[in-house]
Parts: sequence; C-alpha cells; structure tokens
Amino acid sequence: MSKKFFTEREIKLLSGNPYVKSVSSKGITYTDEFKELLVTENSKGKLPREIFEECGFDINVIGKKRMQSAADRWRIAYRENGVSGLTDTRKTNSGRPSERELTLEEKYARLEAQNNLLKAENELLKKIRFCRKGVKEKQIALQPYQKYLLIRSVIEKYKLYRMTSYLCDLAGVSRSGYYKYFTMASVEKRNQREVKDQKVKEIVLKAFNFKKRKKGARQIKMTLEGQFNVVYNLKRIRRIMKKYNIICPIRKANPYRRIMKATQEHRVVPNLLNREFKQDIPYKVLLTDITYLFFSKGQKAYLSAIKDGSTGEILAYHVSDRMTINLATDTLKRLQKNKHFKKAKDALIHSDQGVHYTHPNFQKSVKKLGLRQSMSRRGNCWDNAPQESFFGHLKDEASIKACTTLDELKREIKQYMAYYNHYRYQWNLKKMTPVQYRDHLLRTA
Repeated sequence: MSKKFFTEREIKLLSGNPYVKSVSSKGITYTDEFKELLVTENSKGKLPREIFEECGFDINVIGKKRMQSAADRWRIAYRENGVSGLTDTRKTNSGRPSERELTLEEKYARLEAQNNLLKAENELLKKIRFCRKGVKEKQIALQPYQKYLLIRSVIEKYKLYRMTSYLCDLAGVSRSGYYKYFTMASVEKRNQREVKDQKVKEIVLKAFNFKKRKKGARQIKMTLEGQFNVVYNLKRIRRIMKKYNIICPIRKANPYRRIMKATQEHRVVPNLLNREFKQDIPYKVLLTDITYLFFSKGQKAYLSAIKDGSTGEILAYHVSDRMTINLATDTLKRLQKNKHFKKAKDALIHSDQGVHYTHPNFQKSVKKLGLRQSMSRRGNCWDNAPQESFFGHLKDEASIKACTTLDELKREIKQYMAYYNHYRYQWNLKKMTPVQYRDHLLRTA
C-alpha cells in the first residue's frame, strides 16, 4: 500500500537530499537532474529502486507505488519529448504573469548572487587551471573526484545550490557523475577503500622507516619482500606514497667535487677498467674514492671507501678530519684486515687521478696487496660512477648533518655501512643486498 502523507521527520529527511527540489506532506518535487539520471541509468538496465537507493532515498519513506509511478511518468515524457520533457513547467504554466517589476531588495539580492557566482567561477578556475611557477603552460590535471569536491565546496561557501549544472559544465564533469559521487553507496565504497589504504600505509611506513633510513618506492618494495615477507606491486606503493605524502629524499649533485692534479713526482696510470664495473666475480673490481662530509655547524670530515664493483659491497672505509695520504693508505690496510676479502685473479683497484692515488706511497701499498691499479680519465666522473653513486646515497640517507662531533659522525657512518651492506636491497642486484648478492655469486661460481 502506497504512503499518502509524509511526517515532519520524513519531510526533514527528504529535504536534505540534493535531488529533491521541494517536499510537502503530500508529495515530492524532484530535480530535473535526478529525472535525467534515472532515465539514463534505467535505459542501461538498472531498476528504478536501485537508482533511488543509490541516490540516497529510503524506499520505505517514499513508498514503492509513488516511486514506480514517478519512474514510469519520466520514461514516457523522455520518450515523447526528450530531455525537455523532464523539465518541471508548472511555474511557467500556472497562469501567473511571467514578468513583474522587481523591488529594490530583490534587485540587490540578484546582484549579490551574481557577484558570488563570479567569485565562485574565479575560485574554481584558479584551482583547476593552476600552473606551477616557472613552468610555462603546464596545467595540473585534476581527477574528476577532486573537481566534485571543489564544486561542492564552492556551492556551500557561496550558497549557490541552484548553480550545480553550471559549475559542472565549467569544471568539465558530468552533473550525474557529481551527484553519484555523493550517494550513500559511493561514499560507503570510498570509506571501505580508505580503510584498506590505511592498512597498506602502515605496512609501507614500516619499510620506509626500516633501520631509520628513508626509501623510495623500489627500496620499499624490496624491503617489504626481504624483511616482512609482503609483496606489493610498485604501482600500489607509489599510489599510497603519493596519497599520504610519503616523500623520499631527492639526490642532489655534489657541489664540492675535488679536482686535483698530480705533481711531477706522482704517476698517473692507464684506465684498465674502461667502465666494466660488473664482472660477476666478487673482489675482482675494486673502486675507491674520497668525499667530503659536512656535519654540525660547518665542520668538515673526509670519507675514503673501497667498493666491490660486482656486488656493490663496501669492503673498507676510513673517516678522518684530515685530508692526508694516510686517508687512502689506511683504507687499504682496512681492506687487508677484512676477513671476507679474498683477492680474485687479475684483481684491480680503480680510482680517479686524485693526488692520493698518484702518490708513490699509495701505489706501493697497492702493489703489496697484489692488485693492479687503474685510473679514470681526467675530469671524467663517469669512469668511477658506482662509487660516486654510493656517496650520493650515503649523503641522502645517513644523518650526517645532525652529528655534533667527529666520534658521533664515525658511529653514524659505521651504522650506515652495516645497513648498506646487509639491509639495503638493490634492484640491479636481483633485489638482494650487496652481501646476499656476493654470497649468491660465490655459490654459483
């Protein structure tokens, strides 16, 4: 049996629905947008009841018979007259004069509404057509849901409840899509997805902050698989990072690159490596270099390191506050003390043409270790790119500037070296850590 009258509570409930133009105790006047939405969705096979419920109507309040008769009436009107047949013409056919002299108050109200509409249009266009500074004509593309939220905020801010269609056209989104976005079903679906995303976010953050070293999407993926036995694809990780503003530090170029020439008593050797860094044999290609470390309030230290070109493992390093020849020779001594280091056949150590590596004392130490020596071409950092890359990662991921003393800096570097060798997974090492990849190569040799 159909409902005849609406209670005050039901009238209040129905009035809050954006698809209701007006409601009284005896009936409802729906918006033209809702009529068009129902006819369109119904033609695609959806039942009227489903459409009413998705748009926030309670069928028990409206009544099944009233709902069905309204749907039938709109279908017939649309079939006979198209979209114009769905327009409410009761005001124009009421017999009242269509034009009358407006009072001063009404004229003022209309001017104010027009002014608010212009403000709303301005605000929306600024947000939709926003261009980044310094980038010519580069428009930021907003997703439809972002435009829906903008439209609603503008409508509520300026009380422009009858301007929905205009604002949708302005933003380039469909009116039906706008209303559908705010239906109970859509809101519920988004809420469910938000709950899932929050769970994924917590897991991603565990990997992001693992060992207190911030990571990018690929590092997070490998850390999740290696440490937490969780497999997410890169697209999902990147979406979560973008959604929750999880930012990885961006590497910067080193402005303090050393350019030092060898003196006459120093000897430059040929480039024997020729950028053949990866030879799949641990301890065959050794790369070495020195970099600056700025910490505390302008204090400076120096880091010398030796890296395995095939595995990426840091085999030896030395931190000092003095830039002496001992910085390089002490690093060689530490390499000799490394219990895992076993010199491969025809092994070589490669460096730039810095004064430390052309020094007779360093070259003598290299010969004592039974290593061949190779040097990059002058001014060509690409000839020792893996070592340069390592220093870049270290400066991004280690907390160097926060150190207040040299001892504190040495502890931080020691912790980072352990992290880098044992816990920092690398995409081009079959998603293994340097130590894991070293063991892998030794097993398969």
